[in-house]
Amino acid sequence: MAKGESRVKEKEISTESATKRRKLEHIEICLQEDVQTKSSTMFEDMHFIHNALPGIDKSSIDLTTNFLGFRASAPLVIAAMTGGHPDAYDINRRLAEAAEELKIPIGVGSQRAAIEDPSLAYTFEVVRKAAPSVPVIANIGATHVEAAREAVDMIGADILAIHLNPLQEAVQPEGDCDSSGTIDSIASVVDLVDVPVMVKETGAGISEGVARKLQEIGVDAVDVGGVGGTSWSAVEYFRALRDNDEVKAQLGLEYRDWGIPTALSVILVTQSTDLDVVATGGIRTGLDVAKSLSIGAVAAGVAYPLLRPAVNGKTSEVVAELNRLIESLKVAMYLTGCETCDDLARRPLLIEGQLRQRLEALGMDYRALARQ
Repeated sequence: MAKGESRVKEKEISTESATKRRKLEHIEICLQEDVQTKSSTMFEDMHFIHNALPGIDKSSIDLTTNFLGFRASAPLVIAAMTGGHPDAYDINRRLAEAAEELKIPIGVGSQRAAIEDPSLAYTFEVVRKAAPSVPVIANIGATHVEAAREAVDMIGADILAIHLNPLQEAVQPEGDCDSSGTIDSIASVVDLVDVPVMVKETGAGISEGVARKLQEIGVDAVDVGGVGGTSWSAVEYFRALRDNDEVKAQLGLEYRDWGIPTALSVILVTQSTDLDVVATGGIRTGLDVAKSLSIGAVAAGVAYPLLRPAVNGKTSEVVAELNRLIESLKVAMYLTGCETCDDLARRPLLIEGQLRQRLEALGMDYRALARQ
């Protein structure tokens, strides 16, 4: 092997190792440090009108949902978390087993590590093996869309998610901040793969303008990934501290709460496009799920609350956490007289506080959303 070829090979190995190591660091930091945003989802500014005469039998509530053309037993998604490191195998297995038991969709973390190093593919493949009958969502970054077909095939995915994370890249020690041509790259994937394409943010939300561009190029759905849950800027702050990178650490702190709150992002997308919308970012209760559906989301995704039981516990503990959310959602539906998830979109809402102020500032009629 020539010296030049040797240096290229060493660089490739170094990149692969860095990607794999980063996956483990993300899990460790999320479990060990406070990486939740200080800003809220703004769901607390939304309130249902209590119905003292629901007129329905709570046991007859039907949570069955059409999720991007696939049947799901509840409007819940196990959102993308991990993969690409040997330690992620059992995490993804437990999450997938829970998804299969409850018959709900599941997404995997970015598959870039396994694209770079195929020996890591098993950490993702386990999801389809453990969840053969539910919608599985592949995941690739917008700057690596040339691997989209491979990502889908790797796990026999039903849906492809293309993730956007410009904030994380901007504060990440090894971040890639070249987003030129991204919309064209996404458009090429829409024509390349034969599964629905969903574009997802990773904690900073999707705006009205971005959603419209995505609809124009044929994207099927958006996962808003709004502010209110895990801050990947905060995660990168702690990584920068480990690397003694003072500049990136400071950036991580400054931009910890940057972005569009989840509730506001869902409204911006549903009011400006016909895209299917998944609400993620700080979903912590079934009431959050109910509010997401009431403003137009087809489902809500949850990640952080499932991470600890998936890492330290058993599949049954993941299932228990998801069942807690499902029971809370049923209570919200019972107290508003909703027999189906679609009914939630017809129930009156009170919108106040910062959410109302933001909507008014954007020239949007909050009263129409409130259905009063």
